[in-house]
Amino acid sequence: MKEIWLCFLFAVAAISAQPGGAASTQLPCDLRETPHGSVCVCNRTYCDYLEQPELNEGSRIVVISSSKDGLRFKVTTGDLSNKAPLVVEDKQSTDENFHAEAIVVDQHRAWLNLASIPQRLFINASVKTVSVSVKREQRYQNVTNFGGALTGTVSHLLQLLPTELQDHVYKSYYHDDGIAYNSIRTSIGGCDFDLEPWAYNELSRNDVALSNFTELDPRDLQKIEQLKRLKSVARMEELKIMAAAWSAPPWMKTNDRWTGFGQLKSEYYQTWALYHLKFLELMQSKNMPIWAISTGNEPLNGVIGFFFVHFMSMGWTPWQQAIWLSDHLGPTIRNSTQKPVLIFGNDDQRYTFPSWFRKMRSSRSNSLSYLDGLAVHWYWDELVGPQLIDQAHAEMPNMLLLNTESCIGDKPWQTHGPELGSWQRGENYMRAYIQDFQHNFNGWLDWNLVLDEKGGPNYVNNFVDAPIIVNATSRSEIYKQPIYYAIGHFSKFLPAQSVRIETRIEGENNSFSQLSVVGFQRPDGSVALIVYNGQNLPVDVALNDSQSGAFNLLLPPRSWHTVLYK
Repeated sequence: MKEIWLCFLFAVAAISAQPGGAASTQLPCDLRETPHGSVCVCNRTYCDYLEQPELNEGSRIVVISSSKDGLRFKVTTGDLSNKAPLVVEDKQSTDENFHAEAIVVDQHRAWLNLASIPQRLFINASVKTVSVSVKREQRYQNVTNFGGALTGTVSHLLQLLPTELQDHVYKSYYHDDGIAYNSIRTSIGGCDFDLEPWAYNELSRNDVALSNFTELDPRDLQKIEQLKRLKSVARMEELKIMAAAWSAPPWMKTNDRWTGFGQLKSEYYQTWALYHLKFLELMQSKNMPIWAISTGNEPLNGVIGFFFVHFMSMGWTPWQQAIWLSDHLGPTIRNSTQKPVLIFGNDDQRYTFPSWFRKMRSSRSNSLSYLDGLAVHWYWDELVGPQLIDQAHAEMPNMLLLNTESCIGDKPWQTHGPELGSWQRGENYMRAYIQDFQHNFNGWLDWNLVLDEKGGPNYVNNFVDAPIIVNATSRSEIYKQPIYYAIGHFSKFLPAQSVRIETRIEGENNSFSQLSVVGFQRPDGSVALIVYNGQNLPVDVALNDSQSGAFNLLLPPRSWHTVLYK
């Protein structure tokens, strides 16, 4: 197959004159084609990394790009004082039904030469120009954290890998040369991605004082050693650990089972609060303090979701949860040595907002005063608009707002498990992250850091996708998916205390739904714009910054970019 070249003819001279050339020093992706697209392959001796680009002083601009055609964190540099468009070059994708010899784009038109048809066909299509304004003076929410989950499954898979590959996982996610996560989510006891369901103090039954919960489980101790190694490899001083419980031991529940229609017995409300406190104290004793907990993972699973949820779960209604939080969990934590730990409410799907909190308030008027934040799961966002989140934010504007769980491959109409190399799944993440940050989210914690080739393992064969897939057969490779790079275009370049600023697609271009932009001012004063082009043609983005003035970017099809400038 011949290589396809994108030539923006009118900008060639400008590119050659731009300082810095086209790319900075980096370890490039070892790209491997797959039936669904392409992945970056890491082995014991090699993995792709990118140092944080330096803007220095002056008018330097840096564009970091990933694309369907194989760009992964490609760095293009330019000068804002040079008014010629900054071009991100990319080879173009081909449809399996034809062979495209060349795409040539000038300032106004694109010509596509299709050579596999007997008579050559030329398609003449306009290159869209989309005007985007950036107003730094209009500021919104702060960015706080990005991360993923260290589940029992993840811990198990990491233990299977040689140390060098384990370290590549840690560095790829948490080092500044990776995608600079600063948070991790884990379970209090077991969760759905474990090799079996489990909890502390399963025996003896009816033990109100939790007399057998005096130390952490060996599975916790393994995670703690992995977290120590992670912090060392990533050179992290602080790691924000968020924890949530999936289920109490069965003897505390109305159905005496791990799953199904079952809730916490009211006589164990204080015991369940003590259960959380003991976990926090034991983690503190191992020098792994917990940054935040939630009121429980997906409380509706044990109320209305039991028809299709077969993993560990425990049901709550908002009225019940308000009583437990107000009368038990809140006072227990706030009157202890663990009082700095943040408490997040709900930890369930967007469609429960804001009604869940209104009902909690109606049950115990002071219950929400114990909450520091609101936790949202991603899974049904495509069916429920962000307006519900806007309402919740308007009613509780001082709460942190985090997406605390996300993965793909969970729906009946999706492939259950990985689609290795799927750009479309990466695009799903990109659109979701942009939308959430446009609607006042402070951060995002994804689900499993790694899964195996099937999307597991776990005790209910619930297979989904993950940003990094482990070859658990050979144990010699890991695969960075497009999802990983979609997340990284945010997490890597948006340090904590970055602030979202106004970015707006202007005028008639508001109807151009396949281009999305969200912008931030970083703590050093520089701007980071995340730009997504979802169409199958290049796009000319005309940016106008309220302080830096106007400049143009010519971006390839099916691509996303982080644009950095002062």
